Amino acid sequence: MTLRFRLRVVLASLVLASSLSTASAQSSPAPNATSESAMPSVITVPEAARASDHFDAAAATEAYLAQIPPAAKARSDAYFEGGYWLILWDFLYGIAVSFLLLSSRLSARMRGIAEALTSLRPLQTLAYWVQYLLVTSVLGFPLAVYEGYFREHEYGLATQTFGPWLGDLLKGLALEMILGGLLVMALFGIVRRAPRTWHLWGAGLTLAFMIFVSLIAPVYILPLFNKVNRLDDPKVTAPILQLARANGIPVHDVFEVDASRQSNRMSANVSGFGNTMRITLNDNLLRRGSPEEIQAVMGHEMGHYVLNHVYKSLLFFLVVIAAAFAFLRATLDGSLRRWGARWDVRDVGDPAVLPLVALLGSLFLFVLTPILNSYIRSGEQEADMYGLNASRQPDGFAQAAIHLGEYRKMSPGPLEEWVFFDHPSGHTRIYNAMRWKGENLSLSPAP
Repeated sequence: MTLRFRLRVVLASLVLASSLSTASAQSSPAPNATSESAMPSVITVPEAARASDHFDAAAATEAYLAQIPPAAKARSDAYFEGGYWLILWDFLYGIAVSFLLLSSRLSARMRGIAEALTSLRPLQTLAYWVQYLLVTSVLGFPLAVYEGYFREHEYGLATQTFGPWLGDLLKGLALEMILGGLLVMALFGIVRRAPRTWHLWGAGLTLAFMIFVSLIAPVYILPLFNKVNRLDDPKVTAPILQLARANGIPVHDVFEVDASRQSNRMSANVSGFGNTMRITLNDNLLRRGSPEEIQAVMGHEMGHYVLNHVYKSLLFFLVVIAAAFAFLRATLDGSLRRWGARWDVRDVGDPAVLPLVALLGSLFLFVLTPILNSYIRSGEQEADMYGLNASRQPDGFAQAAIHLGEYRKMSPGPLEEWVFFDHPSGHTRIYNAMRWKGENLSLSPAP
């Protein structure tokens, strides 16, 4: 795993910890797509899903799924299943990059350049980090441009031309350079000052870094990529704020983000802490989602807040981070004793060790993938059920699940869902919504 990808994992953890959002997706057809290969733009309540004295949740679920054209289902399955291979290729490609930097001693030469620039150890670490980030970004660019640009356009999920896409990529690189540089300098400072207990202090520092970024992200990071404006349409905001007040969420405004400049996906979240807390909907959801769908999605998002998923996730990721640092503590010294001289890496406090850290961290996270996905998925399931009870919009929830199926396989096998899904599958979500509807028909609004 390249260090750039490792930082993405950290930033992804921040997003999970701070917003844990569900994304209901509907995209316009790709240029070569037909109406048969695109998800339906308008989803109606099928006859089998209408309230009746013989309502059957399984039949209602199948009726909703039947609205998806077979070609659209095949397209979505192909996109999501292709992601399984990308997990493997990202892992192997990152391993190869790390091994190349170590075995060629390029990492050691970058350390030498850093030492020639300054005698201060923290600045040496920063200088190494900048070189490392640039080198790994260049080496990883072919895979990044395929995954993030060409493949997304192929499946009709992206809207940016190459120039703006590259601009966003460079902004992300600059953020990684600044925020990652601060973190790396602090971590190596800990390693040098606490050679026996650095893994404990490092885990705590990394968690603190996660909290810090989650605090500033909604206000200072998101606007670097998108415009965020206060939404003033009472038809949209009044039901959302009413739902927020009913569930004890201390917000007074709803914000809109222009996500359509990057993709066609629809999403929303309740993010941040304290004064930075925000309810945010993207413009795709506002333009394409039905009122019932918007309320269902926001009920889910509010569920994350009320159920304290932010704090529970921080504790969970503290355990994961502590385990990762313990794994590094147990493997780095032995690896350096065996191969350190060959790579010209002096010790754990040498910045040139970063490719090895990335390699071992990649292995740890790769093996842990099903566990991480299962934990996140269980939280999403809890938020789903909370959202159903809060919004009382089971059909809106089913509509959102179908739109999400634009880029997520609707009906995976049990093992497939356990390993690869960080949200419940579309089939599971629709069935849960219809089961809720069957148990609460008197609470459901008339279709």
